[in-house]
Amino acid sequence: MEMTNNPLANHKICYVRPVMARDVRDEIERESEDLSDAFSDDSILYALHGEDGARIALMSDREIAFAAARQHEMTPLSVH
Repeated sequence: MEMTNNPLANHKICYVRPVMARDVRDEIERESEDLSDAFSDDSILYALHGEDGARIALMSDREIAFAAARQHEMTPLSVH
C-alpha cells in the first residue's frame, strides 16, 4: 500500500471568501430577524462554500469560518 502525505487526501475541500453584508442581506434576514440589523451593509462577512460552490454558511469572522470548516473535517481554502 502506498502512503501519501497529502493533507487534502482525507478531507473535503471548501472555500472561504469575503462578501459584503449588503450582498447577502436577504439571506441574513431569512435566517433570523434578530440578525437583520446586526451587520451594516458595509460589513464584511465570510461565506463558506462547498466543493460544488454551494454556500454552506455565513460567518462574521474569517478565523471562525476556517475553524468551523476544520471542525467539520473540511480543508478550507481562501478565495478572493
